[in-house]
Amino acid sequence: MAHPRTLDAHQASSRLHELIVLDVRTPGEYATGHLPGALNIPLDRLTRALPDIRAAAARGDILVVCASGARSENACNTLADNGITTATLTGGTGAWAAGGHTLHHPQGATRTTWSMERQVRLSAGAVVLTGLALGRLRPAFRLACAGVAGGLVFSSLTDTCGMAALLAKLPHNRPRQGDLEATLAALRNRRPQGEDTPWGTMG
Repeated sequence: MAHPRTLDAHQASSRLHELIVLDVRTPGEYATGHLPGALNIPLDRLTRALPDIRAAAARGDILVVCASGARSENACNTLADNGITTATLTGGTGAWAAGGHTLHHPQGATRTTWSMERQVRLSAGAVVLTGLALGRLRPAFRLACAGVAGGLVFSSLTDTCGMAALLAKLPHNRPRQGDLEATLAALRNRRPQGEDTPWGTMG
């Protein structure tokens, strides 16, 4: 599989007015700050949104964004498998903010959900500590620690994260009723401004 096209924060900033930006983080993460104009379509809802994303890609170039770039790369690969050409933001919103670029917040947003990576670190650490504590009573509980360690190694080797996929299904990470439909309606009307530089000419 070919690697998706990439833009760094500087390139994305200079082209932001002519890009359609999709943020594939959870709604809670999106509420903590996102690229200006980005629309939130969580990674696990991507298949539901394919027809609208395909139509949007016919109108302009699409940039896919997440926290660090891993989920957006996965999203770009999924979209490529469905014939939709997109690019990913290298380093995600973390690199965008580190480059001094502004993050916007949804109007009236009150969520304070942690980033998915922070949630994974907390969950993995909690399982290991619990396994070690209970392992003093029943050694079998130490297997939980080994399971987490093995999962982290597998996650690094495959650039995937099963724990993140599970955590994304928790209520605080789920979109509210009607949020996705409202986002897709906005995507149908979204048109980039300015002259496009087609993906084919990007380095």
